[in-house]
Order: sequence, then structure tokens, then C-alpha cells
Amino acid sequence: MTTQTDNHALDIAALAAWLAARSPASGLPVLHRIGGGQSNPTWFVDWGDARLVLRMKPHGPILPGAHAIEREFRVLRALQDSDVPVPKALWLEEDAAVLGAPFYVMERLEGRVFDNAALPDVSASERHEMYLDMARTLARLHALRPEALGLADYGRPGNYFARQITRWSGQYAASTGPRIADLDRLVEWLPANMPADDGAVSIAHGDFRIGNLMFHPTEPRVIGVLDWELSTLGHPLADLGFCVIPWHSAPDEYGGLLGTDWRGAGIPERAAFEAEYHAHALPTAPLAPFHVAFALFRFAVIFVGIADRARSGSAASSEAADLAPLAERFAHRAIEVIDAALKSEGAAQ
Repeated sequence: MTTQTDNHALDIAALAAWLAARSPASGLPVLHRIGGGQSNPTWFVDWGDARLVLRMKPHGPILPGAHAIEREFRVLRALQDSDVPVPKALWLEEDAAVLGAPFYVMERLEGRVFDNAALPDVSASERHEMYLDMARTLARLHALRPEALGLADYGRPGNYFARQITRWSGQYAASTGPRIADLDRLVEWLPANMPADDGAVSIAHGDFRIGNLMFHPTEPRVIGVLDWELSTLGHPLADLGFCVIPWHSAPDEYGGLLGTDWRGAGIPERAAFEAEYHAHALPTAPLAPFHVAFALFRFAVIFVGIADRARSGSAASSEAADLAPLAERFAHRAIEVIDAALKSEGAAQ
């Protein structure tokens, strides 16, 4: 017996046997595919009285280092007793023969997840506080010391942006899709305008945004940080730059804020969001246009990968083909940030 969604089939009997070896429940689990993600296929799993989540690598070819659920499992385990809220990671299975790809299982949190930065259906005051708590949660993550959590070897400290630019430029170069003029410009601009390395190192989530946070069912606070597959040791401003993308993108660009009445909706100014982060973070340099442009560049390359998987038929969502054009859109947003900074510098001279 299998359950099939998109190109990912799960053998329910095989999953039941695997779960039975790890917990006392019996019978067949009940599965519900969670939509919205463009990366690792994810299911809710009801197994006896247990409410679980299963995350799996996608089937088919994937870029080197992508969809690293093993790393995601490791960091969730390391953060379990910290003041950064995460689901409890239970079991990891690295043998692809069990269900067709490596996967892990974690406990399911009960709360609210929003698929766009507008945070619909909440009050303006609640929306404002939810944004500020997002900033505080990110600051608490970056305040953790990797070595104290057994994560000293979770990545290479130092020269983070240089290594990341090389990595994502390489993934873009390896793409089978068409070239994007703005991405080509960013590949040249970013290394030429990179700030000097200040030695700041933190646990970097890599995809810290509204859609990867779970909020309390009734309170404006984060109860779970989700989707850690891109996490590593990195520079805290890489996460902060990524987190402010909604102020630079439109609603049809993965749920951004441009063109909406976000101020009237209670969402704080970007400067206020950054101030809340810095008020709770370790001493950190200010966010610069480079950091935002880098974040948009990296997001654009992620969508290049989505487009490649859509063409090969291995994407985790049937919406992947529709989302593929966002690679060009986010690259253009990065160029807008750069051009605005250059214009401001010119006006100041």
C-alpha cells in the first residue's frame, strides 16, 4: 500500500514497520502531505496517539549539498534544550532503501504557519508583535555558541560570504536552465563589493523567514523554527539580510510586502525590525546593502534549482514550474538594492 503525491510515493506498510521498531503503537499510520514547500517533501503522520512530521529528501537528481536533512536533524537535536524553539527531532533514517530516500521524523507542533509576510487574519497590534518576536528569535539563535551545543564542526568559521558566493555561483553555473542577466551581474558584483571579514560566527539558519516559523495558536510569539536544511556556521548578517527580503519583494514574489499597505497593517519599518534584532543580539555590525543583495542572490539561485527540478520532473511541488520565474525576479530585486545604494552614495557626495 502506498500514498502518492506529485512524484513521491510512500510505502505505508514499510513506514509502519519502521515506526513499530521505534515506538509502541501498531497498525498503519495515517499520512497527510503538507503543501507549500518547494524542497523536502513533508507529511503529517498520525501513528497511534503520536502526532508526527516526516521530512524526506526529494527523489531524482539534486544539486550537491542540497536537501541535507541529516544536517537538519542534527541541528534540531542540538537546539532541543536551548531558548530557540524547535520541534523535537526523534529518528533519522539515512538508508534510502526504506522509503526511497533518506528521511527523519519529528514531533508535530500545534500552532499557526503563514505562507506570506502579510500575516493575514490577525490584528495590527498582534502582527507588529509577531514581527518583533521574529527578530528576537533570530537574535537568540545567533547568540548561541556553536561549540557549547556540539556544533563546532557544523561549518567552517570565517570567510563565510566568500565561500557562500563561490558555492551559489557554482550552483548557478551548474544549472541546465537559461542564463539570467541580473544573476550574471551579481556573480561579478558581490565578490567585488564584499565587506572585510569581521570574524562574526553564529549558527545560521539559512532560510529564516515568516513561512518557516510557527507561531503560538493564540499568542504573537514564535513556538517553532522550522526547515533547517540550509543551516550552517555562518555570519549572522546573512540571516538578517535574508529576513528583510519581504520589504524588498512583492506579494507574488513569495509573499512579500511591496505594494501593500503594510504600515497600516501594523508591520514595523525595516529599520525598527533591525533595531529589535540588534537590541537582543550579540554586538553585530549594521546591515548593509551588500548583505541584502547577497540574500536575494542566494534566494534567486535556490529558485534556479527549483526550475531545474521542475524540468526534470523531480520537484517536490506541482507549483515548482510556476515558481521557477522567481529566480529572475529576485535577481532583479537584488540589482534594485544595489542601484539604490549607489544612487544614495552619489547623492551624498
